[in-house]
Parts: sequence; C-alpha cells; structure tokens
Amino acid sequence: QVQLVESGGGLVQAGASLRLSCAASGLTFSRYAMGWFRQAPGKEREFVASISWSTVTTYYAETVKGRFTISRDNAKRTVYLQMNSLKPEDTGVYYCAAGNIGNRPENYGYWGQGTQVTVSS
Repeated sequence: QVQLVESGGGLVQAGASLRLSCAASGLTFSRYAMGWFRQAPGKEREFVASISWSTVTTYYAETVKGRFTISRDNAKRTVYLQMNSLKPEDTGVYYCAAGNIGNRPENYGYWGQGTQVTVSS
C-alpha cells in the first residue's frame, strides 16, 4: 500500500531552520505531484508548497514564499521542505501529500501521518 512518511520536525527557536523529508513507497513516485500542508491547533489544514513530478513547477503559500523551498529527488522517492527563518506562526503538524499539482487538499489522494514543527519565540 501507499506510504508517505514524514521526518525532520522538532522544536526550534524563531529564526532557525529545519528540513523536512517525506519518503514515499507503494506508488510510482515520479508520476505524482507532491505537496506540503500544515495544520495548527484549532485551525484548518492549509497549503504550504507543492512541486510537479518534473520539478519544473512549484507553488508556495504567500506566508512562506522566500523562506521555504520545496524540492524532490525522484531517484530517492523523497520530497523535501527546507524551512528557513522560522516564525512562531509556522508551528503546526506538517503533512506531505501525493496527487495532482495544486494548493487544495482535494488535489491529493495520499497523505502522510505528519510531523510536528514547533517554533518558540
């Protein structure tokens, strides 16, 4: 079955960096767009970034543009999210997803379990 396993979350101070990884199995990884979403306590899941299967197209939420970078290694079946200049408002559970390129959760049919990112002020 399809598995997406996130890693790399943690507790950091504002201004720090983290790199999230999401390892995929059970699907033809190179055929899927990949996305990152996050969910803060009491809030709806929100789009963070996405990347096409070819890496040619990327999208970012305005709140992370210029600070976060999404990338992928199709040979390793892994997608990454490099997060720099982290802010307390970046706190949440970060999920990776596989599906069609876009910023809506409905675009993605497969989801990981999430990794917690906490940014202290």
